Amino acid sequence: MYHKTKEKVHGLLHPEIVGDKHWDKIINVFIITLIILNVVAVILETVPSFHDEPHEQQFFYYFDLISVIIFTVEYILRVWSCNHDPKYSHSIKGRIKYIFSPGALIDLLAILPFYLHVIIGLDLRMLRILRLMRFLRLFRLTAYMKSAQSIVNVFKSRKNELLLSLVLVLFLIIFSSSAIYFAEHNHPENKFKFNSIPATIWWSVVTLTTTGYGDMYPITTLGKTMAGVIMLTGVAFFALPAGIITAGFLEEFRKHKKHRHTKCPQCGHDIDIDETNHEH
Repeated sequence: MYHKTKEKVHGLLHPEIVGDKHWDKIINVFIITLIILNVVAVILETVPSFHDEPHEQQFFYYFDLISVIIFTVEYILRVWSCNHDPKYSHSIKGRIKYIFSPGALIDLLAILPFYLHVIIGLDLRMLRILRLMRFLRLFRLTAYMKSAQSIVNVFKSRKNELLLSLVLVLFLIIFSSSAIYFAEHNHPENKFKFNSIPATIWWSVVTLTTTGYGDMYPITTLGKTMAGVIMLTGVAFFALPAGIITAGFLEEFRKHKKHRHTKCPQCGHDIDIDETNHEH
């Protein structure tokens, strides 16, 4: 009975596991709705007209309290039932390993600010910083939404290519910052703006991302020439991650396309028919 209950709880809290589809759907929709409402509540709390009155402050407090209780119960049940998974099979070591897994850490960090404030009693400035962690509840959607899980799968499958493009972008930022610094820092009008390579990194990031705030810009002929080359190069370099991610999504969509088998009426061979495009 104990192991059966643990298996049932583990299945209900992990949508990817086939279990009771009816209750899976109810729990998934409930948790997703609660996470989204929590994020909305955190955003609305910053609007003065929504938290000036005592009853409004009480509403946000009790809503957060109820949410934290629900998320805490869910977290405890996840830790308790985790060793049903072969990866965490050991009763103690398995649970410790699960607690330090990325998903479990996000769950813990999402509820931690509330307990730190209640138990330790932090000052208001520290509490405001910790409240940012409540936005981590949004990342918990990846455990309940297939579409969000697809995004995670894309980044996992393309992590090497994305890492390579990140290294190239960082190299370009450092190189362009150094080049523009040495071209501009001696100019009377720019010596205070381009006063160091770290300060010039801001110009590189703004320029390479085609944002262009206009707070820093080259004045010398050499600086303008180098900036033009850097801009053209930056467009190509920053397009790399977009292309990699797009290819990853296309591959992920292909994996999830449904196919049905039928026989060719002429030759009798099996053929696959794509339910989306009607032919494969």
